Amino acid sequence: MRYKSPLQQGVFLKRYKRFFAEVETLSKDIITLHCPNTGAMKNCMVEGSDCWYSLTDNPRRKLSGTLEQVTTTSGNLAGVNSALANRIVLEALKNDRIGQLSNYKTISREVKYGLENSKVDFLLEKKSQNCFVEVKSVSLDMGNHFALFPDAPTSRGKKHLRELTYIASTGHRAVLFFCVQVGSVNRLGFAKKIDPDYLTTLEAALSGGVEVLAMNCNLTKYGINLKRDVDLVI
Repeated sequence: MRYKSPLQQGVFLKRYKRFFAEVETLSKDIITLHCPNTGAMKNCMVEGSDCWYSLTDNPRRKLSGTLEQVTTTSGNLAGVNSALANRIVLEALKNDRIGQLSNYKTISREVKYGLENSKVDFLLEKKSQNCFVEVKSVSLDMGNHFALFPDAPTSRGKKHLRELTYIASTGHRAVLFFCVQVGSVNRLGFAKKIDPDYLTTLEAALSGGVEVLAMNCNLTKYGINLKRDVDLVI
């Protein structure tokens, strides 16, 4: 997934009112950017650290740009634009770069499914079996090549696990895919202290036939791409 233009480097100052980030540019100007992350961004808000942002040419945008990548408390680069996870995964699916999800003829997005009025991120179709894929973005870097999910309680995440569990019970493939936007990470665990119910729901989903996959990303100022498989620690 390539950015429309290379990211600009700055210095992260603070996040406030959830969707705003204050950044100092290389020319020492202070600008306010859109912060495209609904989570807590735990370990991703290091005052005075390097960050990277995109600029917009859309005259209807109130803010001049978007915070895209930050430096974590462990000194690693992390992508905090959670909305990009689906774009990253879609590109990989189209190019058969996810081995466990390759060779599907049709890829559909935002398809209604389940019992709780949900829309699945991707429906992969072939004659023998359909595959329902929910994507989650991960940015909670714990250091030592280890990340956690979620970084805040997530009722939506638990809902998606229940929906996938139902899909698995009908005989179709049900996959939860973690797009880990921290390139140094090779292990992913689940934050029991942050949301204990999520881990309980995940364990039930695994018992019910839901598959869980995770891959980390290569992040540059030019774009983000899936890189390699990440081990799960449950």
